[in-house]
Amino acid sequence: MSHNTFGHLFRVTTWGESHGPALGCVVDGCPPGIRFTLAEIQHHLDKRRPGQSRFTTQRQEPDAVRILSGVLEDGEMLLTTGTPVSMVIENVDQRSKDYGDIAKRYRPGHADITYDMKYGIRDYRGGGRSSARETAARVAAGALARRVVPGLNVRAALISMGEHAIDRANWDWAEVDNNPFFSPDAASVPVFADYLDGIRKAGSSVGAIIEVVAEGVPDGLGAPIYGKLDSEIAANLMSINAVKGVEIGLGFEAGRVRGEANADEIRRGADGRPEFLSNHAGGILGGISTGQPVVARFAVKPTSSMLTPMRSIDADGNEVDVVTKGRHDPCVGIRAVPIGEAMVACAIADAYLRHRGQTGKG
Repeated sequence: MSHNTFGHLFRVTTWGESHGPALGCVVDGCPPGIRFTLAEIQHHLDKRRPGQSRFTTQRQEPDAVRILSGVLEDGEMLLTTGTPVSMVIENVDQRSKDYGDIAKRYRPGHADITYDMKYGIRDYRGGGRSSARETAARVAAGALARRVVPGLNVRAALISMGEHAIDRANWDWAEVDNNPFFSPDAASVPVFADYLDGIRKAGSSVGAIIEVVAEGVPDGLGAPIYGKLDSEIAANLMSINAVKGVEIGLGFEAGRVRGEANADEIRRGADGRPEFLSNHAGGILGGISTGQPVVARFAVKPTSSMLTPMRSIDADGNEVDVVTKGRHDPCVGIRAVPIGEAMVACAIADAYLRHRGQTGKG
């Protein structure tokens, strides 16, 4: 299985499966001299960790990260040496027996059937590499990526779940870490809770949309044609399990408005630099960052593993009904919030290093 690596200068390779002994990543190209603490990495992993509320899978994984290489101790901090940074997260609560009934059955909407089509074999225990469990390693890499770009702040929030959406007038970043949905709108929390309780009790699942905002992004990142910053961000977000759509800035809404409503007008700022009067472009023009916040949104489809019987076939071609037992997220989009942050952070860190290498700026 190839293509387990993303990035150009800040290159991340992930390894491991959902029900293997461990998973992890190797970050190659991280500059030397980056100071961070293990607690910083763990903080972001804890946001993604399963079993923290009734609204996520009840699999109990501590997701405790260990760093195996690429750092030196520097007082209370860790210091990157410029060599590959290897991180490992052990799996401690696998229940492979839960998947015995679907060992030869394909879950509709899942990668089961395409993995079998491509490789002639698949890991039915939680989906192997196709499981969202793999994304824990990305979150670890993303935590390190945030340190590469001085002043970078990447945050994300869940803005809609199924047929319910937040009221953007209530947006409060401080609220995001105060509820199990990572919602920036406190009024949406009871609505999401009642809605997802009904979905969960019905044995079904539902999708969600997440918005990522990166502040402190220097202007000039990205290349005009095939290395556009927005295309790199989109590719990283689309690589997340269950993501089916990505937009930057105004996104698909840009196809429904006039030019006056889409263009970001410009004036001379107090410091003599250009000042944009709006940010419909999401901080990127012509594939290059403007210095404004970079804004991206991505859609996560409903979890394919659910108790609702679904028509399918098995590996022998027999028509069957599939019911997936075990512990699954009724809305996998909830835990996609820190994953989206990580993938945007990695894309920006990579673009920053490439920009610095080409122009000497940074």
